[in-house]
Amino acid sequence: MTTEIQGRAVHLAGIREKAEAEMERIGIDAAFIERLVDTFYGRIQAHPRLGPVFDGRLAGRWPDHMEKMKRFWSSVAFKNGAYGGKPVQAHLGVEGIAPDLFPEWLALFSETLADIAPSDEAKAWFMATAERIAKSLTLSLFYNPALDDPARKTV
Repeated sequence: MTTEIQGRAVHLAGIREKAEAEMERIGIDAAFIERLVDTFYGRIQAHPRLGPVFDGRLAGRWPDHMEKMKRFWSSVAFKNGAYGGKPVQAHLGVEGIAPDLFPEWLALFSETLADIAPSDEAKAWFMATAERIAKSLTLSLFYNPALDDPARKTV
């Protein structure tokens, strides 16, 4: 059992090291993650459609959310385990959340990256990751497999 645990620790350390090297290669560090989160969520708060949805859930708790998002993006980028939350559950029951908000969220994220990303590779990496996150959340929150049932399709 000890050998198995040690093997897993070595494997996870290798994943972290590879992620850190990739992020360094494209110009990403902890300071960028902090700037990305601060800039993006500042823009979210000012956005006419996204702002009220986020503020409805986070009023009075923005600083905590910002720190959580910094841990989230650090964990995603550096594979360091800094975030241990459950994003789908966190978004369940958010008043005003709708599938059509995710493209707006992505567009704002893209604009933010265009303004602050240190390289085209960094922008591409973060956008691809954000698109996967948006797709995952959209499917988890709104997809109804019964609607895809061929027996229910009308011609």
